Amino acid sequence: MGKQPEKADEHQKLVELNDVLENYFSNTIIPQLFVDANMILRKFTPAAMTHFKLSDSDLGKHINDVSNNIRFPTIIENIQEVITEKRAMEKEIQTTDKIWYQMNILPYIIRKENRTNGVIITFIDINDRIQILKGYEKLNRNYENIIHSISHDIKGPLSNIEGLVDILRDIEGCEKETSNILDMLSKSVNYLRKTINELADIQESDTDFARERERVNFGNVIEDAKLALKDKITESEAQIKTELDVTEVNFSRKNIRSIMYNLLSNAIKYKAADKVPNILIKTKKSGDDILLSVSDNGLGLARDKKQTIFDRYTRVSTDVEGTGMGLFIVKRMVEDMGGHIEVESKLGEGTTFNLYFQSQQSF
Repeated sequence: MGKQPEKADEHQKLVELNDVLENYFSNTIIPQLFVDANMILRKFTPAAMTHFKLSDSDLGKHINDVSNNIRFPTIIENIQEVITEKRAMEKEIQTTDKIWYQMNILPYIIRKENRTNGVIITFIDINDRIQILKGYEKLNRNYENIIHSISHDIKGPLSNIEGLVDILRDIEGCEKETSNILDMLSKSVNYLRKTINELADIQESDTDFARERERVNFGNVIEDAKLALKDKITESEAQIKTELDVTEVNFSRKNIRSIMYNLLSNAIKYKAADKVPNILIKTKKSGDDILLSVSDNGLGLARDKKQTIFDRYTRVSTDVEGTGMGLFIVKRMVEDMGGHIEVESKLGEGTTFNLYFQSQQSF
């Protein structure tokens, strides 16, 4: 008879503990589930109902029957692992509706029996944090692009300045010609300053990952690139034509300027020895996208080079000056803004680069 009060006390403690758990589960704002060792869903918080569209009718069901609501494909395997090993698990997961959570699965251990009787699963919404991290990753790539772009894009203006200075040194007594060269020298210096300012312009607004693109005129960007490459165009006698059915695009100004510079520079750089470079720059609608194409009649590419040319440090010819970074930068800039780039080429006949910009980025 003496044991009956003890059993009554133990039962009362269990009731009180259950009340505490009920009160906790009812009031916490964190999505939590309690799944027993038989994989039966026993409790969940109101927040779990909201996040995973659970209802009271899901209580008592096997977790396999409600896992579609949770939308995390390996949750059953993870629960079984925690129960078996009696060790907590923490991982970042993305549900099928693209929301990121930090998931913690804790073993629910009955101490007296040293037995795991289930798990408590907690989901912490980290979607904003993940998106911010992705934004900073993209920002870091943009800054890396800027560094590589500076190394590429200032070479043209610097070459112009060096060439003009050499000519100026050789001129004697021709005031008009000296004045013309000084004007060209001044333009090259101004362009160089503009280029450096644009590429190195790192502002607080760069951390606004949803910032609007800038409205950029294709014709102006082409003229900027031609000015930067003036000495190479003159030396090669390159003929550059444009057919701009679409005149503007919503894009990063410094990126589109660097893209145009690199493509035009390559079209001249990889010219055929027996041909004057003929370069055609076109823009037009292509389905829902805007297509920018740059075509030349240069050396062309072998079939196995068409994809590797976009790899870092890849060079088509060792006979031509370069670092092998230009097309790598171009591809990354286009893809970072949601577009893509394709190449058409035939060895000995020339190459066309086709850049596709998403319609929401274009006019």
